[in-house]
Amino acid sequence: MNFLHQMNRLQMACKENGPLCVGLDTSPNYLPPEVLKKFASPAKAVLAYNTELINACAKHSGCFKVQIAYYEAMGLEGLQTYVETLRLLREKNIPVISDIKRGDIADTASAYAKAHFSGDFETDIITVNPYMGFDTLQSFTEYCKKTGTSDFAKEKSIFVLLRTSNPGMQDIENQILQDGNHVLDRVGNHLVELQKFFAQNYGYDENEICSPVGAVVGCTEEQDAINIRNMYPNIFFLIPGYGAQGGKAKIAGTLLGKAGGTVNSSRGVLCAWKKSPNLTEKQEAGILTLDDIVLAAEKVALDSKTELIEMAGKYSV
Repeated sequence: MNFLHQMNRLQMACKENGPLCVGLDTSPNYLPPEVLKKFASPAKAVLAYNTELINACAKHSGCFKVQIAYYEAMGLEGLQTYVETLRLLREKNIPVISDIKRGDIADTASAYAKAHFSGDFETDIITVNPYMGFDTLQSFTEYCKKTGTSDFAKEKSIFVLLRTSNPGMQDIENQILQDGNHVLDRVGNHLVELQKFFAQNYGYDENEICSPVGAVVGCTEEQDAINIRNMYPNIFFLIPGYGAQGGKAKIAGTLLGKAGGTVNSSRGVLCAWKKSPNLTEKQEAGILTLDDIVLAAEKVALDSKTELIEMAGKYSV
């Protein structure tokens, strides 16, 4: 696969393999107790589950997203599980998003960028929080620039929080400024400026290929989805809120238009076993196995992929 940068690689993977992003926000609490107790530690159980999920769901998804907080909560062994999960995904040549939501300035931001774009925690794409100011993005976008080498793994990408899917987005993102625009519009306009810069930096048509700087756009409000997709047609979206957070597939389909996007489902896949009618008796008897919960997750991943492709065909703007 020939691509210019990691976001372009993800864009192509989603066209080829479907827009589903499987979120590995893997808490030990998401595993049945009878499965958990078969491992020496919660972190080892999570690594085993992640490994089997990746093997089972890769064919149904464009990428995986790994939320670092769940691994930090397990201490040093959890961070080792995070490292091993990233390593497995990169070895399998699967696009991986590290959901770290960093947002700082100057040397601290540079240290965060180095930590997650090289070394033990190296990943393809990270999430970044811009609401401390646009200088929070500078250290990360340095890694997005064209390197002039044949090593495309070095041309990293970022997803910038734009319109998130939590109710509290009304507190800051949706506040109206003196010029009549919302705070999130200021962020979006800056992303458009970066989009134009990178089109020149790489020498591509911004109407054909997305920028290495994408946007996180929640999909719980239909009109917001229509407006944002039309306002930023050439920006690739990471779309949370599908499944456990209440996002509708129709709204996600709207956001998948134009430059496209990837739709994350974490708990919906990870905890699929809890709602599987085929596993009710085993749940009640406390005899679930790792294979059982992986099969349930794979079925939901396939169903989600099918639904999202159908909705994108019907409702993309």
